[in-house]
Amino acid sequence: MTKFSALLAASAAVTLLAAPAAAMERPKGEAKLAEMLEGRVAGEPERCIRLMGNDPLTIIDGTAVVAKRGDTIWVNRTANPDTLDDDDRMTIRKFSASQLCRLDQVTTHSRTGNFYTGNIMLQDFVPYRREG
Repeated sequence: MTKFSALLAASAAVTLLAAPAAAMERPKGEAKLAEMLEGRVAGEPERCIRLMGNDPLTIIDGTAVVAKRGDTIWVNRTANPDTLDDDDRMTIRKFSASQLCRLDQVTTHSRTGNFYTGNIMLQDFVPYRREG
C-alpha cells in the first residue's frame, strides 16, 4: 500500500466516523417536530400568521420555529435552521401588531447574559391541522 493509499483510507475512515455524529444532531429536532405534528396534515403556506401576545413561539434546535394557535400548529423552517438554538430567546420587531410575517425582524439573545446570538430569517408559515 502506498503512502497516498494509506492516507486516503485514513481520511475516509475519519469521514465515516464523523458523519454519524453530525447526522445524530439534526434528527433530534426533526423527531421533536414530527412528534408535535403527529396526526396533522400540512396546509398551504402563508406569509403571515395571526398571533396574540400570549401565543407561544417555540424554537426547535436546528429545525424550525413553531407557533401554536388554537388547534393549528404553524411551522416556519427558517432560511437558516442550523442556527436555531432552543437555549436562545427571540426578540421580534413586527410590522403589524397582530400578525407575524416572514419579513418581520427576529433576533436571538442568550437567556443567560442577554448576549446577541444571531438573526432568524423567517420563511412562509405552514399550518398543520388535525385530519378529519
